[in-house]
Amino acid sequence: MNSTSSTQAELDVEFLRGWIGREMTAEDVISEELAKRYTAVLDLPSSSLEKGAVAPQLIHFCLAPAVVSGKELGEDGHPAKGGFLPPIPLPRRMWAGGEIHFFSPLRIGDKVCRHSRIVDVVPKKGRSGLLCFVTVEHEMKVDGETKIRERQDIVYREAATKPAPQPAAPLPAIGRGEHTHDITPTTPLLFRYSAITFNSHRIHYDRNYAVNEEHYPALVVHGPLQASLLIHFAAKIKGTLPKQFLFQSRSPLFDDADFSLNATVNEKGLSLWTCREGGAVAMKAEVVFDD
Repeated sequence: MNSTSSTQAELDVEFLRGWIGREMTAEDVISEELAKRYTAVLDLPSSSLEKGAVAPQLIHFCLAPAVVSGKELGEDGHPAKGGFLPPIPLPRRMWAGGEIHFFSPLRIGDKVCRHSRIVDVVPKKGRSGLLCFVTVEHEMKVDGETKIRERQDIVYREAATKPAPQPAAPLPAIGRGEHTHDITPTTPLLFRYSAITFNSHRIHYDRNYAVNEEHYPALVVHGPLQASLLIHFAAKIKGTLPKQFLFQSRSPLFDDADFSLNATVNEKGLSLWTCREGGAVAMKAEVVFDD
């Protein structure tokens, strides 16, 4: 049996793909308090955070999170599966990457309407076992005008019973870019980012769970946190806001060592990545500054 048919035998693919086309709408307001907290967590330069000012990019990750009671959380701290996202019977859920187009800035005080739609559900076999990718598209609108269009890639994985094996051929070290900035992933940084995004996934703040249940070496640095740090690093380098941002998680980062933000100029904008000293790419990203 080939890997595709084996995957289909282990997951009810037809049932799960029945979620394709499901839609959901949610609304939230970019308050002055949220903007202050987001700016403080990411240690961004002080700027006008009053109503009407341009809101920091990727603050929309903090908007309209799923709100459920404690009884409705899974063992990992995420809301239980089902509802809008398909009930994929793989316990480890992570944000694998995405692509974001910025048409015009969100502003503090905006009431943002997010329309979400599931566009694909794809099972695969990976080095670590069975995977399932769910692709979600979001549109962020203010007064009917589309401000942001986003593709979000979510990956589901099998449970870990032991630490992940080292690859037969280690991933090559990436080194630093033309521009670089070091980040210390402190426990308060991870906790505060979880707090402003209302993300209760225990791998980011519960060390005992992350190490003994998920078999990670330490707490995991959020993918969206890395993406947020990278896009603001890019804007600082160029002195203007990106129009397009693409990012993909390649390997995890943990809170047991510093990592760096890195950027190199290319024809369209900047190539960016995060990595530990002497390590492989953790997150790879591209930013484009012109339409």
